Amino acid sequence: MANTFTRYLNKNVGTSAATVVTVGAATQTTIIGLSLANTTTSPITVSAYITASAVDYYLIKDATVPVGGTLVVVGGDQKTVLVTNDALKVISSAASSADVITSVLNIT
Repeated sequence: MANTFTRYLNKNVGTSAATVVTVGAATQTTIIGLSLANTTTSPITVSAYITASAVDYYLIKDATVPVGGTLVVVGGDQKTVLVTNDALKVISSAASSADVITSVLNIT
């Protein structure tokens, strides 16, 4: 089994869900960091969720991120495991309002 650390950067996430990570075949992915930053001049609300078998499971839903603030959804002692075909998605309440930084460990 190969272990590979990877990061995913998503700029200006808005009101359409952005797929941040999609897990490929024969892969397990551990999210070790997920940060959502407000890049606007007004507070926003953000949601992050995993889509598995066409069902959405929220890590956080409609959380407020203040102006200039960052919400750490996954980090520190908390980790989240994704399996083949899972997708991590993020959406914001305002257009082009959030930058997303995701750090993962892929095991193949």
